[in-house]
Amino acid sequence: MTSPILQTDVYTDFQGLSGLRARAKDNSEETLREVAGQFEALFIQMMLKSMRDANLGEGLMDSDHTKTYQSMFDKQISIDLSKRQGLGLTEMLVQQLGRSTDIEPGNSGVAPPVSPTFQALAASTERVSPLGRIAEKSVSAEMADWEPDSPESFLKELWPHAQRTARELGTKPEVLLAQAALETGWGKHMIRGIDGRNSFNLFSIKADASWQGERAVTDTVEFRDGLMRKERATFRAYPSLADSFADYAEFLKANPRYRDALKAGSDLPAFAQALSEAGYATDPDYSSKINTIMNSERLQEAVSGIKEAHTEPLS
Repeated sequence: MTSPILQTDVYTDFQGLSGLRARAKDNSEETLREVAGQFEALFIQMMLKSMRDANLGEGLMDSDHTKTYQSMFDKQISIDLSKRQGLGLTEMLVQQLGRSTDIEPGNSGVAPPVSPTFQALAASTERVSPLGRIAEKSVSAEMADWEPDSPESFLKELWPHAQRTARELGTKPEVLLAQAALETGWGKHMIRGIDGRNSFNLFSIKADASWQGERAVTDTVEFRDGLMRKERATFRAYPSLADSFADYAEFLKANPRYRDALKAGSDLPAFAQALSEAGYATDPDYSSKINTIMNSERLQEAVSGIKEAHTEPLS
């Protein structure tokens, strides 16, 4: 005899997920097991996505249509796998949360108060379903996307991140802002993945084999043997602008070849020159472009205005 299909057995049924969240208040073992199963399905889907993103390139038959169907297949199979033997996460969650909520199989008495942990787990299946849908109310503007409407807004948004990172690196925020402006065209040309999502990669750091985070594959321009060429490259992707700055600082500190840049300190032209000489970019005019932006009237006036807007000196 085949088991009936539950509301949440099909990844496109969002009504079933909403109903599951409502039933979480009952604190029943059946609901707990179903919520845990949805959580495991989400985890499996994330694993599949990571493996897909880690491939070396697109196949000859790959297209937007094949990727769409592949994504649909991954989302549905993640549910199917969790309903079968799965990874064992469902049982672990049931045991752990069952203890925290004092659930007893077959208990028909008054249910104990709903565990906050149980509620959070049930809510997570609604915010991020196996379809990858994220409720609008749970997504900040920065997480959804970011595209400043002017260089001034670009500088204003990035100033606190640049200031904090500059202190960590022993330099000044102006040079970091100029480099980010050069790499992103003042935020108008952010690196985006195939699906159009913003990578928040402000410094065009590529994703090598050591990178364990999200990735964005896109076209880029490189200089090879003095000639400018268009190439396909994989870049690091971050959840926010702050993460991009934090990884940039870690990237420079972790690579010995940027030692001279870190030693340059407040000598901003020397900092940019050391980055270029260390091979940060293939553009032979990389440092001079950073200096041109850094010394431009637009950046200087915008930074002066930002500093004046604060009651305490920022640098």
